[in-house]
Amino acid sequence: MSHLVDIFGYLGIVIHGVTIVAQSMTLGGIFFLVFLARPLADRLGAAGPLIARDTRRVAAWSALALVLCEGATVALQSAVLMDTVGLDLANVLAANFAVSGLLKVAAAGLLAILLLRARPAAIPLLLLALTELAAATMTTHAAARLDGRLPLLLVTGLHQLGAAIWIGGTPAFVSALSRVHDGSAWRLIGARFSRMSMVGVACILVSGTTMSVFYVGALDAFYGTAYGVMVGAKIALFGSLLLLGLGNYLVVERLRRDPATSVRRMKRFAEVEIGIGFSVFFAAASLTSVPPAIDLTRDRVSWAEIVDRNTPQWPRLVSPEHDVLALPALQARLDAEASRTASQPQQAFVPGSGELPARNAADIEWSEYNHHWAGLFVVLIGGLALVNRAGGRWARHWPLMFLGLAAFLFLRSDPEVWPLGTEGILASLRDPEVAQHRFFVALTVIFGVFEWRVRTGRMPGRRAALVFPLVTAIGGAALLTHSHAIANVKDALLIELTHTPLALTAIWAGWARWLELRLDPPGSRVAGWAWPVAFVLIGLMLLGYREA
Repeated sequence: MSHLVDIFGYLGIVIHGVTIVAQSMTLGGIFFLVFLARPLADRLGAAGPLIARDTRRVAAWSALALVLCEGATVALQSAVLMDTVGLDLANVLAANFAVSGLLKVAAAGLLAILLLRARPAAIPLLLLALTELAAATMTTHAAARLDGRLPLLLVTGLHQLGAAIWIGGTPAFVSALSRVHDGSAWRLIGARFSRMSMVGVACILVSGTTMSVFYVGALDAFYGTAYGVMVGAKIALFGSLLLLGLGNYLVVERLRRDPATSVRRMKRFAEVEIGIGFSVFFAAASLTSVPPAIDLTRDRVSWAEIVDRNTPQWPRLVSPEHDVLALPALQARLDAEASRTASQPQQAFVPGSGELPARNAADIEWSEYNHHWAGLFVVLIGGLALVNRAGGRWARHWPLMFLGLAAFLFLRSDPEVWPLGTEGILASLRDPEVAQHRFFVALTVIFGVFEWRVRTGRMPGRRAALVFPLVTAIGGAALLTHSHAIANVKDALLIELTHTPLALTAIWAGWARWLELRLDPPGSRVAGWAWPVAFVLIGLMLLGYREA
């Protein structure tokens, strides 16, 4: 149980992100079924029933995933409360989070049962969808507000509704496009979903603006708090989605004039909308772990502090000695004291103890050195990819640089962990930050192995090539949930301000590579140049990283 408490904070964010994805796909699938697939079924010929069936399956499986994710969330929160506060199960299950969570589980379970039937009635589906939406709204920041609670609950529900209609319905849209093969059917589906998406966008814009006023309140809260920074990340990703949606709208308009217009670009843009939309959901999950910016009136980061921290300096390319770091130095003193008293030495830091590890100036230098050398690796990776794109065949082995980066990160990212430190690898995974670092190392290895095999022809086929962009985008989304164990609130936020642009650029790089593989020229050529440039930018940002 103590292990669960140790990692609950980070694990809760990840599970909540998956829950939002499952919820949006469930609701989006239902809206797509009720307002598009069924009304257009007769006009789509033989494909109509198949589209309705596919939509039901997507929504049903999403509902089952929602049951599992929300059930896991309620179980985890209940277990942690019972262990840390000492409440019994009856009192825990009477809490608002448990009641709302169990209602979500019940509604999602009933939706799955209905959707697995051949032709579920629309009214029960919509009523259960609204029940699910209402229960989900009761677990947000709005439910905890003392002032303006009802209007905030309404706009929060509207926000989730808009996301479900647009982003949650896009997987069903992509599936429907693959079922039809003529311009008139593509136009019917594209035009109807375009109108549905506009409704979703309007819901998001109205609710998002309202919530920004209530939860952020001022410009200095926008850039000076963790909540504001994550809202900024959501806005940046939302802007990307709008551009993709505009591209698809233009294709629909061309279909109106010329039914022979290719919809390949619309399909590929919709695929990227799904990926970026899911990243938005993980950013939203991160927001649940921090208080609204308007409530954090102290410890805000000023604009002058942001400018000072991000003023370019020469990268730190020389590392401090390991034994002058805070934890090794403290452990050495504890060992010496134990030797004098002939007693068992204490551990300087126990992973997962809930206490933050000691840090000194050498630790800051160590971290900056790590980021700067990682930046050199990434700049080299992006640069070689550009050379390869320009025709330099010898540079096709650039993915092997990822293996060097992974080895560097494995050795350097956590100096208290084996092989440099005394903590074992398994024991250290109780620390969420160490666990996240190890996860990113694993992703980096996957980058290198798969992409090198693809580039050198050892793994032919387009599916294998898709691993690299997917892992890149997933890594960027995961970085949005990454946190640092630093006691100083301002320093932690200043670090997050540097990591958020890295995460966003990684997400864009991954989906640009996806478009290179999936689009026809000239779009594929543009995307093929865009993602290596994004990698170079990531490397340059790492080279400019500072913690003091």
